[in-house]
Amino acid sequence: MIISRVTEGFVRRLPGRQDDKASIATIRITVLIKIVLMLVGCTENLSADPPYILTTATTGGTYYPVGVALATITKSELHRTEGISLSAISSAGSMENIKLMRDNQAQFALLQGIFAAWAWKGDGPISEPQPWLRSIGAMWTNAEHFVLLKDLTNDGSIMDLDLLDGHRFVLGARNSGAERTGEHILRSLGIDYESKFSLAYMGYGATANAIQDGTIVGMNLPAGVPVTGITGAFAMAGEDLALLNFSDEQLDQVNARYALWSRYVIPAGTYPNQPQDIQSIAHPNVLAVRADTPDEAVYQITRAMFENLAALHEIHKATRELTLENALIGLGAPLHPGAMRYYREKGMDIPTELTPP
Repeated sequence: MIISRVTEGFVRRLPGRQDDKASIATIRITVLIKIVLMLVGCTENLSADPPYILTTATTGGTYYPVGVALATITKSELHRTEGISLSAISSAGSMENIKLMRDNQAQFALLQGIFAAWAWKGDGPISEPQPWLRSIGAMWTNAEHFVLLKDLTNDGSIMDLDLLDGHRFVLGARNSGAERTGEHILRSLGIDYESKFSLAYMGYGATANAIQDGTIVGMNLPAGVPVTGITGAFAMAGEDLALLNFSDEQLDQVNARYALWSRYVIPAGTYPNQPQDIQSIAHPNVLAVRADTPDEAVYQITRAMFENLAALHEIHKATRELTLENALIGLGAPLHPGAMRYYREKGMDIPTELTPP
């Protein structure tokens, strides 16, 4: 009845003769088909599976744009054929991501590698083991970016932070991966940051703005190179800023408990007003998932990610480190069976410690 009235109204508005019954019938059929197609489309949208949630970090770092890229690829490759999609959300970073996954508010997350190890074992800031945690694969390395005003540096090393005296410094947003890994690094080096710093808590974008405004003297922005926040800060105030270096001895100190960090050279010219190589360190980021996420969904997402690396590489340079060869390096929790299925199809050997329990 409704369709009939719609078509009749449509026909009455047509110019020309209204008594051509054949033409009117044809028009009615055409409109009917279009309405049915629209209704089918609406029905498909209503019945489609909701997207899985992928939690990332603040928008000024690497996690968020990479998360959006993963969501875009998944939707493009899997939504129509498999009914699988991801929706990327911003967060405070790895620590909050663990909580969101624990509470099933997110099913997937990007985590700094040490957080995956802490969560699986119940170590560091995570007091109890998280048995629901599974790995999909290593993504790219997170380079440490400790920045300090040049006027406050001595030799340009990370130990210059031990010379601060109540200066305002940002380790990261509260409960973020930046804050917790920054604490781990400084404690490993014997830097009493709690007494040396006046700590402020901000996301990457706000932190980069704060150092340009002169409201802080330094910041910690670990992420894949290049980091948007570092690029912006050095473009505006790079002549007054220094990226701090790590010696081999300091690298060994950071690795004393968890041997996850490695040497990472940030080439000269990576950032504006950066004339020299920076001898930094880095450790891997991982894509994690809840154990109760269906095997088929995880398999399809893993496959879509690795079969569309070229597209991912175009989104952010950091992801050029993401390869099948590196996918199992630095994982702190066992693989999800769906991810393991994909790797076995590719002929990869799965270490015993990464086999799902």
